[in-house]
Amino acid sequence: MKIVLVSAVALIDVDGRVLLAQRPAGKSLAGLWEFPGGKVEDGETPEAALIRELHEELGIDTSASCLAPLAFASHTYDDFHLLMPLFACRRWKGSVTPREGQTLAWVRALDLAKYEMPPADVPLIPILRDWL
Repeated sequence: MKIVLVSAVALIDVDGRVLLAQRPAGKSLAGLWEFPGGKVEDGETPEAALIRELHEELGIDTSASCLAPLAFASHTYDDFHLLMPLFACRRWKGSVTPREGQTLAWVRALDLAKYEMPPADVPLIPILRDWL
């Protein structure tokens, strides 16, 4: 089974809310809410992939020193196994703007479980809630 490495982030604003992005129509798991991020390309570190994805998807810039490793998800889907490190980030430059048609929501940690998420993301919720 193929292993897919995806890097994700819990962007945390000054009010302690976490950014979730809703997967747009046409993508797998469309309509579900997830932590922003994306696939790690060959030769890329998880941090570099996340910095690239945040710029491409949300129009913000951050650096590796602003990404704190928090947890990871390991989940088997029907045709691949996902390994997803989750980083926490409280510092970035620019305004968060949806650049790929996704809907965004700033969510309090205690409300994260109210959003339907992909199976791999669900175990990260209590970790993030306890950490915040």
